[in-house]
Amino acid sequence: MMVPAMRRVSMRISDQAGLALPRLMQLISPSLPIGGYTYSQGIEWAVETGWINTDQQLRQWLGGLMQTNLVYLELPILKRMIEAWANDDRDRLDEYNAFLIASRETLELRLEESNRARAFCELLKSLEPAALEFQPVLRRTQSACFSFACERWRIEFEEAASGYLWSWLENLVMSAIKIIPLGQTAGQQVIFDLGAMIPATVAAARAIGDAEIGASSMALAIASTRHETQYTRLFRS
Repeated sequence: MMVPAMRRVSMRISDQAGLALPRLMQLISPSLPIGGYTYSQGIEWAVETGWINTDQQLRQWLGGLMQTNLVYLELPILKRMIEAWANDDRDRLDEYNAFLIASRETLELRLEESNRARAFCELLKSLEPAALEFQPVLRRTQSACFSFACERWRIEFEEAASGYLWSWLENLVMSAIKIIPLGQTAGQQVIFDLGAMIPATVAAARAIGDAEIGASSMALAIASTRHETQYTRLFRS
């Protein structure tokens, strides 16, 4: 008995309906070639100095950043950048780029921002031809690139913010696993625990008004500053 031939489902590449989730998964993948795995954002020095030696201390460090920097700075700016792209408001995009760069408190955090932005921009030029027109904006911050892709690919803010936060969390936990060192299972437990905070973190960030945007973590700033002159290190920040 012959098996009927499988019907092929045709799909227009230009039709973005239903593609938001797979596009978001690509944006937050550790394989995205923007160098996310090469940064620890101060964790490397924090481990060397004894601030972070256990999975519980790592959980407290990252959880604190989620409740401060991510809620009051990263995600509110991401939301406004997505809206600015939708409205073709380049003045606002320049303003948010400048605000983000000014909020990076150390040289290596600013270099991380610019290096990842340039790599992200190069990637977008191959995936989304329209990115060629916006290179001066995209090459300044990673958030400009991420928000551009989210707006072009119809990824709503809640999903975009959840993905952005997840990518940040996973990259730093993977860095900590190598530095502390921490077992893979312990690292996954940290991601599992802090991942449960993502919905509330995104909801809190969405409610932040313009006048409330801005955050500073003194521990992160100190760790990043000291990491700049750390004698031996594996990571770029």
